[in-house]
Amino acid sequence: MNGFWNQLVFDNPIKKYFYIFIAIALSILLKRIISNFVAGQLFRGAKAIDKGLDKNVFVKLMLPPLEIFLIAFVSIASIDRLKFPGVLEFEIFEIPFKSIVHGFAKTILIIVFIWLILRTIDFVSMLLKEKARVAGDLKDHQLVVFFRDFLKAIIGIIGILMVLGLAFGFEVSKLWTGLGIAGAALALSTKESIENLIASFIIFFDKPFMAGDVVKVNNISGTVEKIGLRSTRVRTDFKTYVTIPNKQMVDSIVDNLTLRTYRKAEIRLQFDSSTNAEIIDSFIKDCRNMLQDKSDIIDATVFLNDISGTAFQISIDFFTTPIPLAEFNEIKQKINIEILDLIENRKIVIAGSGMTVKITSDSPSSQGGNA
Repeated sequence: MNGFWNQLVFDNPIKKYFYIFIAIALSILLKRIISNFVAGQLFRGAKAIDKGLDKNVFVKLMLPPLEIFLIAFVSIASIDRLKFPGVLEFEIFEIPFKSIVHGFAKTILIIVFIWLILRTIDFVSMLLKEKARVAGDLKDHQLVVFFRDFLKAIIGIIGILMVLGLAFGFEVSKLWTGLGIAGAALALSTKESIENLIASFIIFFDKPFMAGDVVKVNNISGTVEKIGLRSTRVRTDFKTYVTIPNKQMVDSIVDNLTLRTYRKAEIRLQFDSSTNAEIIDSFIKDCRNMLQDKSDIIDATVFLNDISGTAFQISIDFFTTPIPLAEFNEIKQKINIEILDLIENRKIVIAGSGMTVKITSDSPSSQGGNA
């Protein structure tokens, strides 16, 4: 029996393969128990910082990378105990096959480790976003999403450098020197991306707008849904999804409609030149009284704006608080109907062959106000 276990297969006794098989099988069978234990210990450390953590969410995020890391680590560590077979001692493009195998093994461990760190970042960002939501601070929510993506990009770059340095033996310092030689060409090719990245930091620190604001930029109006590292995503009034480079958001004139202090409506009426002055004066006074009686209207002006050979122009302006657009349109409609009633009661003739009543406001078509 001892003779069987000591038989050599690829320069290693069979019993070594059996031990490795047992170790890998045990790691697969016990992965959930061990990973749950490790996740529980990590959760205890995290809970010491914040007692409001949800253990189920934490474990759900951390369990998959922990399980794979455990299996990969045990498998690679066990296989590393074997003597590398002489039959595989050959080179590929002057690189020993043994070095290639070791490099790929280390790469797997580094990738799984980086995955574990990225999951940790996801959990922390989820926690901070929930705190921002409870506090009602959209600015903090916006910052969390931005820096989550930024940290993930940095960790990804570090992971690539670790693979090159630790797994395949590249000297990272020489790599940076080589990049320095080609730095000018690289900078030119990534010029726009770098500008957009810098612009994203300007947006976050200057805060001209944030996620959830209604903005108008370059004739595009809509709600900001996300501010990323390279671009800002806007849901337009037509429900399309527009991606605008952050550099344009910084260099262009951005009208933040959410930060307005009032909503304004303008009504322009043109009465026929035959209209009696007394009727016009009475109409203006009644309009003023009607607007003053509206609790939703903060300020209003009604006056005879212009006199021409064919018409008398009446200007009516009124302001409300920055209420939702649907509510504003409802108020505007009621006022328009009451004004039409005043015109009909006085039998005022509109200038021209028919009615030429001009009504404008900060509607979606003019200023994108779907707030």
